[in-house]
Amino acid sequence: MAKADQLKGLTVLGKIQLPVDSSRRGPGGRGARPVASSDVRKSGVGANNQKKRQRLPAPGQPGGGTSTGTGQGGGYQGNRPAGAPGQNRPAGPGNRPGPGNRPGQNNNRPATPQVPLTAEQNDKQIQEQIKATLAKLSGGKTNAAANRAKYRRDKRGMAAEEREALRAQNELDAKTLKLTEFISANDLASLMDVNVNEVIKVCLGMGMFVSINQRLDAEAITVIADEFGYDVEFLSAEEDEEAIDMSDAPEDLQPRAPIVTIMGHVDHGKTSLLDYIREASVAKGEAGGITQHIGAYEVKTKSGNPITFLDTPGHEAFTAMRARGAKVTDIAIIVIAADDSVMPQTKEAINHAQAAGVPIIIALNKVDKSSANPEKIREELSQMNILVEEWGGKYQSQEVSAKSGIGVEELLEKVLLEAELLDLKANPDRNAVGTVIEAELDKGRGYVTTVLVQTGTLNVGDIVLAGPHYGRVKAMTDYRGKKKKLAGPATPVQVLGLTGAPQAGDRIQVMETEREARELATQRQQLAREQTIRTKKHITLDEIGRRLAIGSFKELNILVKGDVDGSVEALSDSLLKLSTPEVKVNILSKGVGAISESDVLLASASDAIIIGFQVRPSQSARKLAEQEQIDVRLYSIIYNAINEVKDAMEGMLAPTVHEIVVANAEVRQVFNITKVGTIAGCMVTEGSFTRKTRVRVVRNGIVQYTGEIQDLKRFKDDVSEVRQGYECGISVKNFNDLQEGDNIEGFEEQETKRKL
Repeated sequence: MAKADQLKGLTVLGKIQLPVDSSRRGPGGRGARPVASSDVRKSGVGANNQKKRQRLPAPGQPGGGTSTGTGQGGGYQGNRPAGAPGQNRPAGPGNRPGPGNRPGQNNNRPATPQVPLTAEQNDKQIQEQIKATLAKLSGGKTNAAANRAKYRRDKRGMAAEEREALRAQNELDAKTLKLTEFISANDLASLMDVNVNEVIKVCLGMGMFVSINQRLDAEAITVIADEFGYDVEFLSAEEDEEAIDMSDAPEDLQPRAPIVTIMGHVDHGKTSLLDYIREASVAKGEAGGITQHIGAYEVKTKSGNPITFLDTPGHEAFTAMRARGAKVTDIAIIVIAADDSVMPQTKEAINHAQAAGVPIIIALNKVDKSSANPEKIREELSQMNILVEEWGGKYQSQEVSAKSGIGVEELLEKVLLEAELLDLKANPDRNAVGTVIEAELDKGRGYVTTVLVQTGTLNVGDIVLAGPHYGRVKAMTDYRGKKKKLAGPATPVQVLGLTGAPQAGDRIQVMETEREARELATQRQQLAREQTIRTKKHITLDEIGRRLAIGSFKELNILVKGDVDGSVEALSDSLLKLSTPEVKVNILSKGVGAISESDVLLASASDAIIIGFQVRPSQSARKLAEQEQIDVRLYSIIYNAINEVKDAMEGMLAPTVHEIVVANAEVRQVFNITKVGTIAGCMVTEGSFTRKTRVRVVRNGIVQYTGEIQDLKRFKDDVSEVRQGYECGISVKNFNDLQEGDNIEGFEEQETKRKL
């Protein structure tokens, strides 16, 4: 077995003593650079006689220095690491080739005496060499300078990335069109910055023939924009209303009055309670004693604190109006009659208030009546998860009487307590923003809009925009008709000057210029008109087939005119809900104001009836309706209108036909008479037969024939009626197969009026 020689490490052959004092230049001078092999050859010195290379002593040894030093006892000049003989590395200044890079160089020179290095010294030297290399790569800069340069470089890179991301986002935004539906082809081309002919060409390619001013629906707009590389984001008229900035600086906010909505079931005493609070009498002036529109009132308590009240209708048809009342309010008072129970509209009002996230106060009205039972109401509320404070819940409740005034002051104190907890504030020093509560057409004053200012101050002369209508505020009055010059936050006022009647619930805002208000109003009008035209359903073949299958399909066309917009909306919605598969209700037109001649002409052209709610036709319209024989129905109470239309629709329904058995006869004997046919001799066992009675021939429980009586005789005489217990002869028209034992059943068809 071969044995390897044992490794014994390095053998120290000798030590070199470097000269101490020598001049900078000259042979062996101080700082003299190492002599390269090429220099040796040039000077004629042989390979064996050339001066041996100096080895770098370890740090701490005599003559030892750092590998990057340039002074006495240092290594190579030029800040380069020292290496072993024969290593491929830069040799000296000017990066001359080292000894190991020359062809023909004798690399088997006698070894230079080595100084042994400890492990700790070796690691330290390696670390210093790494530092020297890094310093060289960084151009000789210090670590601190290198770090600063790296930080500046990274910062520039981050800034460039941010600029690139912003540029990409701007490009994306530029490629996204924000527009409303039903925009014209010309406007779409302008937004995309292309020629309108290009848009028309794309439409032709899609099989659509459009003109410059033709309006396009959402699907067509999306496809056309996609052809030009644009994305589309559709905005509605409501969205730009929501974009109104309602935020204010905290130092600009000032306390305002709470807005309180009174809600509940019909005839539970909401308006009567409000009457007592503001010491007026409105309920007597309401038709049928029920509120049919939203009223807005501002009152002051005995302590001098102002409170704004909204009174909402309680009838089931006014669901939308109750929802609007809850939307603009701060606190909701739910009025429940203590002698009644929690009704469906009460539950609905509570749901609206909870959905709006407003505090609820329960007012138990009519506690002075002998039949009042407030505990029963609290129990019913607890079943709805509405626990009042008396039962350990969080909802305040108060027993009140709207007639005698019991508990009203305590109720107002609880309202003020809730308002104090809410810390209600608004900025009066800005353009006013509010909500339309109601709108009506007054013959002498024009369009009158009831507005609740929510923030800012509304002044006479301001230019306002409300839905698709705009105008300059000509005059303002409070709920009593007293003129006002300005209205601050949480103040209800009646505004004159709008060009039309906006819908209840529309946002009203003060605009800077009339031009801006007019443009926005026109845009909304066009959008509403296009939506009305586009969403109007045309009859299809399937619908025609369905109507033919029913066989008795009817349509009831109605025009609705009312005193205020909220009532018109509620009545129209209620009438539309009456539609059935056989009788359909069409609301052709609805509007605010008196019934005019144009309404009568429209009704005449479309074979419709006119329903007037709290309005009357003009003299000329009345005469025209009489000439055209147009049915004009006038109502003051909403449920009367709904019930009468329901009755009219029931009259249009085909009646239900029922068969009633009126007589029975048993065939005892059959007589065949020439030229007459078969005559059955019968005994009437039940009821009575007449000549007009329809009969059915039944044999062994199976109907053989259904028809009419041809002859009815007693003996040889024709008779008109044969009663129970008598014998008679009966011949059935077009049926001669009568047999003994058959049963002849007499029946009549009775029509029953159908209900919706």
